[in-house]
Amino acid sequence: MAMSMNVLQLADELRTEADAYRYLEGLRWRGKPVCPHCGSVGEHYFLTPANGKSRKTRTGAASERRVWKCRDCRKQFSVLTGTIFHGTKIPVRTWCFLVFEMAASKNGISAREVERKYGLCPRSAWFAMHRLREAMKRDPHAGLMSSIVIADETWFGGTPKNRHGHKRATKTRLQGQTDKTPILALVARQTGEVRSYAVPNVRAQNLSKVIKTQVNTPRTHLHTDSGPHYRKVAETFAMHSTVDHSAGEYVRNGATTNHAETYFSQLKRSLDGTHHHVSVEHLPRYLAEFDFRYTTCKDTDTERMTQIVEQTGGRRLTYA
Repeated sequence: MAMSMNVLQLADELRTEADAYRYLEGLRWRGKPVCPHCGSVGEHYFLTPANGKSRKTRTGAASERRVWKCRDCRKQFSVLTGTIFHGTKIPVRTWCFLVFEMAASKNGISAREVERKYGLCPRSAWFAMHRLREAMKRDPHAGLMSSIVIADETWFGGTPKNRHGHKRATKTRLQGQTDKTPILALVARQTGEVRSYAVPNVRAQNLSKVIKTQVNTPRTHLHTDSGPHYRKVAETFAMHSTVDHSAGEYVRNGATTNHAETYFSQLKRSLDGTHHHVSVEHLPRYLAEFDFRYTTCKDTDTERMTQIVEQTGGRRLTYA
């Protein structure tokens, strides 16, 4: 497979469902099938259909699903088993294009757009996109950030006075100024990795809890704006540098929050322009999606697509 592929090349490669299965096998297994039941890696058996092309399902329909049998535990599996694709009724070819869309679309793609372009019902389109966002989440065992880390926050949501009367909050956050949802972003300056979180408020105690789970504070130089809540947060860091935005200052002796501001500008434009409305309940998955693309912005679309497919295992979602 080419290291960089566009949608026309992908369509030429995926002419049948069997082609789509082979393509996913190449991305996920790299030529060595892995049994999802026992984790065995080796020369597993490919179960060739009786007619050489397709096999019958329980309903009698023909399926080009490629099935393997583990040489160790003797169980059958496919490249979809135990992944976000497990049990899907959406064609595998469609899934491949959806993975490409998520990897290549800088502003993301909405469920309504997927519905129109790929002929899915609204519920299937919405659920498919959330399954892909689940695969784009960072590895929970990823190491702590260190060296130089930029911390900044923004607020997500519409202005309360512009909402319908029954949707306006009776109590607001941040001393009554707004009831928008705060989003904290941590950007590793050397690697470009970003980790963002929806937080209840921007008080120092709350921000510290999040930051300490993600940053090796004794070995990190923290860059922030002049917000007073960061003074308490920075006490455990090796160094702390600030810039004063209220005075028109955005860089001081190499310290800046511009990297986080760049991430926020892309995030807000995309949430507003592409998705229009995102509920607070599902906001963390959208943040994971944009974290993934920002962190891998120097990779090609195919490299991002490969990483998404590699992370599909063990992240199965059920519709609720």
